[in-house]
Amino acid sequence: MDEEKLKKRFKEFGIAVIMFLKELPDSFEIRTFRNQMVRSGTSPGANYRAACRGKSGPDFNNKLKMVEEELDETQYWLEMVVAILPEKRSAVGVLWKEAD
Repeated sequence: MDEEKLKKRFKEFGIAVIMFLKELPDSFEIRTFRNQMVRSGTSPGANYRAACRGKSGPDFNNKLKMVEEELDETQYWLEMVVAILPEKRSAVGVLWKEAD
C-alpha cells in the first residue's frame, strides 16, 4: 500500500472510531473509554503523517512504533467496551480487525 492510501486508511479508521463512540451510552465508565479512545484511535493517522516526514530511517521507524502503540491502546479500550457492553462485540470486531 502506498503512502497516500495508508494516510487515507488511517484517517478513515479515526473517523470510524469517532462514529462508533458516538453510538455508545453516556455513563461514567463509557465516558472514560470514549475520552481515551478518541485520542488513541485518531493519533495513528497523525503519527503516520509525521513518520512520512521523518528526518531519517531511525526517526521514521520510531514514529511507526508510536503508530503501533496507539493502535494497540485502541484495541485495549475496545476490549473494555465489550467487557461492559457485550452487545457491541460485532461493531467492535470491525474496528479491532482494522487496528490489528
